Amino acid sequence: MDFDLNDEQRMLKDSVDRLMAGEYGFEQRKAYARNEGGFSREMWRQFAELGFLGLPFAEADGGFGGGPVETMILMEAFGGSLVLEPYLASIVLGGGLLRHGGSAAQREAILPGLIGGELLLAFAHTERHARYDLASVATTARAEAGGFVLNGAKGVVLHGDSADKLIVSARLAGAERDRDGIGLFIVDADAPGLSRRGYPTQDGQRAAEVELNNVRIGAERQLLGGIELIEQVVDEAIAALAAEAVGAMAKLHDLTIDYLKTRQQFGTAIGNFQVLQHRGAEMFVALEQARSMAMLACMMVQETDADERHRNMQAAKIQIGRSGRFVGQQAVQLHGGIGLTMEYAAGHYFKRLTMIDTLFGDADHHIGMLAAAGGLLQRQEDAA
Repeated sequence: MDFDLNDEQRMLKDSVDRLMAGEYGFEQRKAYARNEGGFSREMWRQFAELGFLGLPFAEADGGFGGGPVETMILMEAFGGSLVLEPYLASIVLGGGLLRHGGSAAQREAILPGLIGGELLLAFAHTERHARYDLASVATTARAEAGGFVLNGAKGVVLHGDSADKLIVSARLAGAERDRDGIGLFIVDADAPGLSRRGYPTQDGQRAAEVELNNVRIGAERQLLGGIELIEQVVDEAIAALAAEAVGAMAKLHDLTIDYLKTRQQFGTAIGNFQVLQHRGAEMFVALEQARSMAMLACMMVQETDADERHRNMQAAKIQIGRSGRFVGQQAVQLHGGIGLTMEYAAGHYFKRLTMIDTLFGDADHHIGMLAAAGGLLQRQEDAA
């Protein structure tokens, strides 16, 4: 299989790499984090001007018609620079729900602002009791004349405090954990009855707790889709996170190897000690294992067989979680005390890798899910 990038993809990679190298160093990132919302609006504007925000959307909707490979290129570069801007929350998650489940009128009303950088989206889905179960939704949507009334609470809504619109999952029918009966609704952030409490997460990103108290919306605010749409977009988010994690691991490995070459002990660089060279090599092996699974996730994210897609995303999430933990732990240990300081980048990469592991189910959760499904090879064995 050909893994080489085409000319347009190489241009995209060069563009994002230049931007990250020139305007997203570690000190610049710390300055961006002090802005309102925890990221740089100016950088978000540059993302829009360079076409990053329109990349996954169809040309008919004003986008550039990119696919999973283009998203992988962007997210890997973002991971290498620990980007704070809400690309995952607004473009991959919120934009993905609109791309797959929005009507023509909904896309026409929202996507121009989203692609242009003037509007931010967030996906309000997770609830406190859910524990990685995407079908666990207690928030309700009661039909009334001309629309719906929403009641409930959502937690850890990624960049929910800065979003202009939220896409909220709510139950139209059924019990709390039923797969059927879940709807998706577009809600303005300033809608009467909606309240948000924003806070920083451990990795420097932002999230919010959202409460909906008799929030009224029109019938035209409902997206076309339920749990299957949610699962599809979450699988796309997992593939994007896998690429981001690879970018973070690669940079963390580079930082560690550079430190081993420069840190002096007993009259020589500590990288000259063979036991530490072995640990650096083991970090590289874990990184390459993660890279292979990120590529698999990228290839499989458009698989039309949902079960097959889920299995491969679970496998990717397992390896990304394992590799991220190993690379992060080794980096901190090899750096010594400096690896845990706020002034040095290594610990921040480890925090982001830890958060990526927990998003949409950690490695242990996906091991259990994949084992219960019979493993990756179960489909082939069934066919035989």
